[in-house]
Amino acid sequence: MLSSARFSVKNALRLNSRFMSSTTEVPVREALNMAIDQAMEEDDAVYVMGEEVAQYQGAYKVTKGLYQKYGERRVIDTPITEMGFTGLAVGSAYKNLKPIVEFMTFNFSMQAIDQIVNSAAKQYYMSAGDIACPIVFRGANGIAAGVAAQHSQCFAAWYSSVPGLKVVAPYSSEDAKGLLAAAIKDPNPVVVLEQELLYGTPFPMTEEQMGKDFVIPIGQAKIEREGSDVTIVTFSRGVGISLEAAEELATKGISAEVINLRTIRPLDRETILSSVQKTGRVVSVEDGWPQCGVGAEIAAMCMEDDATFDSLDAPVQRLCMADVPMPYAQNLEEAAVPTVGDVVESVSKIMVRQAAA
Repeated sequence: MLSSARFSVKNALRLNSRFMSSTTEVPVREALNMAIDQAMEEDDAVYVMGEEVAQYQGAYKVTKGLYQKYGERRVIDTPITEMGFTGLAVGSAYKNLKPIVEFMTFNFSMQAIDQIVNSAAKQYYMSAGDIACPIVFRGANGIAAGVAAQHSQCFAAWYSSVPGLKVVAPYSSEDAKGLLAAAIKDPNPVVVLEQELLYGTPFPMTEEQMGKDFVIPIGQAKIEREGSDVTIVTFSRGVGISLEAAEELATKGISAEVINLRTIRPLDRETILSSVQKTGRVVSVEDGWPQCGVGAEIAAMCMEDDATFDSLDAPVQRLCMADVPMPYAQNLEEAAVPTVGDVVESVSKIMVRQAAA
């Protein structure tokens, strides 16, 4: 299922590759594993906790080999009790440890949302800056394949609405390693939203990116492709389909700039607004629902900034998952999620409107 989504990612890799002789293709799961391993080797306070992270080596093999290397005191299998083990991890973060909590999927983090929002996110503020909470919450987020409504949804908008949390969403292996490394070093709670469909996808990484000192600053977006006619703002899986759409749009004479947000909270306002002021048009692409989504925040940002609003030549377009729980039937599942064709259609719509004006 969702074979078209996987195909789009592979095509985007081909279209956006900046391969150099010194690069190595690294799957996203291995890049994440690399970041955790290097952090645990560098700092004894870092440990991993979650369901099947140790002896089974992770539901998606992100923690492969860590139990054998660091032992049961630092790679801890838990019962199926998200609220329980998340609460334990938050408490340990208050006492100078640096837990990495894996949720098998972020759908299950709903069981622990009180600990994440009311304990981790608010502790530094409520203690008047006396007690920090250096904790990472990570795991699979967003649409998946054939797992229906309760296991296939995006929580980027949910968690990015919470003061006290930082939220990142990697696309490539470079993103995954650099953002997770930054999250582990951060003294604040950070939510790392990984994409299940991308875990096995290889991306090129340089020796520097694979090194122990490589981090991507939280709050810094990346322009994956420069353009002059329209800005496409997206994250996670949406980057791949947007890059492929940009290639197709180029054959129609439309130059699309693709921004990979990388960080959902705090958003890189400067990069987004500068791009929109240059192109005059913007389309947001995400796998979340439309109401109160990340795209809604992008739209509000563009409307509220005077210079950006004055530069708009067409209304902001939001491309999201259908406003329904994820269907189980394959044909309905594929119809519910944004595709390359949807991105091309959304961009073409605002280009036509501008031309008519």
